[in-house]
Amino acid sequence: MMLEEALSAADCVAQQLANDGDRYAELGRKLRSTAFSSALTIARGSSDHACNYVAYLIMARLGRVVASLPMSLVTLNKSPLATRNTLAIAISQSGQSPDVVEPIRYFRDGGATTVALVNDIDSPLAHAAEWAMPLRAGPEHSVAATKSFIASLVAGARMVAQWQNDPELQGALQDLPGALYQAGAIDWSPAIEVLAPARNIMVVGRGIGFPVALEAALKFKETSALQAEAFSGAEIRHGPMALIEEGYPLLIFATRGPSQAGLLQLADDMRGRGARVLLAAPHDVASRDLTLPVAGTPDLDPIVAIQSFYVMAAQLAAARGMNPDAPRHLSKVTRTS
Repeated sequence: MMLEEALSAADCVAQQLANDGDRYAELGRKLRSTAFSSALTIARGSSDHACNYVAYLIMARLGRVVASLPMSLVTLNKSPLATRNTLAIAISQSGQSPDVVEPIRYFRDGGATTVALVNDIDSPLAHAAEWAMPLRAGPEHSVAATKSFIASLVAGARMVAQWQNDPELQGALQDLPGALYQAGAIDWSPAIEVLAPARNIMVVGRGIGFPVALEAALKFKETSALQAEAFSGAEIRHGPMALIEEGYPLLIFATRGPSQAGLLQLADDMRGRGARVLLAAPHDVASRDLTLPVAGTPDLDPIVAIQSFYVMAAQLAAARGMNPDAPRHLSKVTRTS
């Protein structure tokens, strides 16, 4: 089911892109006309990784500093947060978890602009937000989120494209369904050979690609019971370097952009230290172990990169004797306060 749903992401994205264009344009005009003193994201799990991606786009393209809200400040501490002139963005597949819904309601009641990118448009989160934007990924039955995560990235990029009023980014978004189809067909079987017997792994990215590393590490834990940690390519040279030993596996996402050169150099350095590096990079990088697909613009590359990873992750779980559709101790909707 995980593999089937992951491969349906292209159709889900096509469905999303075919709808709500006027609503996104209206939201873009609202965001351009509002002076925000602060911007926050509100999410858990895979949705929080999607928020990392959206926050990066906002900061890189629009120059607004975005922070991730510790939800317990609202749900447990009842802290008196300043809410006016704030943009609060929540992402959720189910829209059910109280610790996502309550902060959005709190900020909206306080005069903030609130946006929810949510798959269930009739959920409590959708009703709590001023702007509820449907992901249109359809029901997701696999516990491990795949198509809804990809749809969340696309919805966030659509919001930023309209906010920035950038025709190039808007046009590149329209090409994503075809790019996702191609990404799902890329062969990542060399990773399965390395990771099927592994006990742990570091997943590395940087810049616009770091949210993909975060998501990949979570999926390794969820679906393959593989201890995985995600690190920025800059951070790994500090404390995490001490973990590297002969044969230690690293998956490095070297997406296009300013951070790519440093990640390629990191891959060479880690190989020199004995690590078993799986370098995922575009086809023009000769030293790659895995081919990363590319989109119409580098800022959209993470969307197609995670599609290739999801296919491999589902196959890896089977190779390790796991059922990715029934991860241990997990359920589809997690309710935390």
